[in-house]
Parts: sequence; C-alpha cells; structure tokens
Amino acid sequence: MTDNVDAAEKPGEVDTLWTVPNLITLVRLLLLPVFVWLLFALPSRQAAAWMLGCLGLTDWVDGYLARRLGQTSEFGKKFDPTVDRLWFVVGVVAIMINGSMPIWFGIAVLAREVLVGGAVATATLVFAMERFDVTWWGKTATFMLMFAVPGFLMAESTIGIAHGFEVAAWAFGIPGLILSYYTGAAYIPMIRDGIRAGRNR
Repeated sequence: MTDNVDAAEKPGEVDTLWTVPNLITLVRLLLLPVFVWLLFALPSRQAAAWMLGCLGLTDWVDGYLARRLGQTSEFGKKFDPTVDRLWFVVGVVAIMINGSMPIWFGIAVLAREVLVGGAVATATLVFAMERFDVTWWGKTATFMLMFAVPGFLMAESTIGIAHGFEVAAWAFGIPGLILSYYTGAAYIPMIRDGIRAGRNR
C-alpha cells in the first residue's frame, strides 16, 4: 500500500490498485472459469454449487478487509460489485443451461439485474451520478438469492438431502426475488436525484 494520497482522492482511500481486498476480488474473478468447468466439464453440480455458495457467503470479506486495513479505493468500490454481478449473472445463466433452475425464475432474476444495473451504469457514465451505497434491504435480497441460486443446483445433485435444498431454495428464492424488485423500485428516486445532482455540478 502506498502512503501517497492524491489530492482529488477521498479521505481514507488509497491510490493503488494492488490492495489485499482487490487481490481477493481478482481471485474470485479468476475462479469463474473453474465454476463453469465444474458444472459442464467435470461435471459435478454439487462441487459447482459449493463453490458458488461459498463465494456468495464470503462476498463481504473484501469489503470488510478494505475497511479494516484502511485500503478502500475508488477502483475497489467499482471492481468488487462488478465482479459480484458478473458471478451472479454467469451463475444464473449457467444453471439455467444446466437445467437445474426454472427458466422463469432465472429470467426474472436476470431482468432485475439488467434493469437496475443498466440504469445505474447509464446514470453514472452518462449523467455523472455519484455512486450510492446499496441499502440494507438490497443486501438482504442479494444474500437470499445468493443462497437460492446454488440451492437449486444442489437440489438437482446426487447429495442425499437434495430435497431439503430444493425446499430451502424456494424458501429463500421467492422472498428474495420479490424483495429485489422492491428495492430496485426504491432506487428509482435515488437515481433520479443523482442524475439531477450530476447535471447541476
């Protein structure tokens, strides 16, 4: 970590890409082809589901370390959620192709990601909207879906408690999907205000 802080940099941020949190995020990105290989080439639904589930549960690690080690960066704030979204989208598409997830459920999840992610990206890149933090309800919806998605995959594996995973996948998936659309709608005024502020700067 460098001790030099750029004048335009926000307090508490570092001006280097090579931080521990960013390296962890990079490792998660590099594991994406491994997940695809486990699911389609090995093939092992159980191994792929464990990988996806564990990565979802440890999603908070890089953010925690960034704050704990004082290594937050503007790049990391964009890199981490981008990798999260990539993992999520690839995971959902791959599991639908594998036939382990209902198509309607996967399309509903992807549609929300595309609509909200596209709106935020457009507002940020075109209208100079400042980045805003995900709400607690948004994080809760993401957590529920991150459990449900590998749960559907585990339900189609050869594990002895596959039926239990199917029940749990639906128990987390339906509320998570509803909550994700609710929070997506709640972001609309935040995006609108962000666009207005960006135009006024």
